[in-house]
Amino acid sequence: MKKAFAKRPPFAVKLCLTAALLLAAVTACFFIFGGIPRLNAPSTERYPVRGVDVSVYQGQIDWNTLAEQRISFAFIKATEGSGSEDPNFQRNWEQARQSGLRVGAYHFFSFDSGGDSQAENFIRAVEPAEGMLPPVVDVELYGEKKRNPPAREDVTEQLSLLLERLEEHYGQRPVLYATGSAYDRYLAGNYEGYDIWIRNVYWTPRLKDGREWTFWQYTDRARLAGYEGEEPYIDMNVFNGTLEEFAAYPEK
Repeated sequence: MKKAFAKRPPFAVKLCLTAALLLAAVTACFFIFGGIPRLNAPSTERYPVRGVDVSVYQGQIDWNTLAEQRISFAFIKATEGSGSEDPNFQRNWEQARQSGLRVGAYHFFSFDSGGDSQAENFIRAVEPAEGMLPPVVDVELYGEKKRNPPAREDVTEQLSLLLERLEEHYGQRPVLYATGSAYDRYLAGNYEGYDIWIRNVYWTPRLKDGREWTFWQYTDRARLAGYEGEEPYIDMNVFNGTLEEFAAYPEK
């Protein structure tokens, strides 16, 4: 004789379904976002000025198509360390400017090269251009430096040399880009007067030392039309100000 099972109460069914949905969401977060849900979604009303940052990984870029997607600016990778130039930089630089976007160039800071030689590398690659955004120095821990971060005093010594050379050459104080960990380790409490471009792909950033940020990289998983490279995603950023303030930037 088969055993009769009692009907499961509707509440229990709903509870099981809710638990299953939560488990699916957590699993998706783990595989897509490294286990942390991304809660940031900057409103266009609060942050009307949006832009991208690109490198060789976005491949061939149709800048006119990109510019049509409510994009106001682009930061383009130019150089890295003392001897590397992004192979797509010159093409991106010219075509982005022709599209009507405001453009700036960025340098990926190396912990293994001197500040002077890194400045020379950037200056060789990036000709001053009317209306260009300030040069950017990207400071982030990479590779084995994540496990063995260089000393703060060693980094700031070379970084300061680089920043001084760039400001002298371009007549603009550079912007400092940093991940949260690099900011806390090397920039917090330092470099007063330098604009900060901070990366936080999870929530609205609040800097350790209480200073305001100027640019915010809020996602590295945007998808836009207009590029075909090995990287299917593109970084998106906002400017901390109005359209009018951005038009006058970097003038204070």
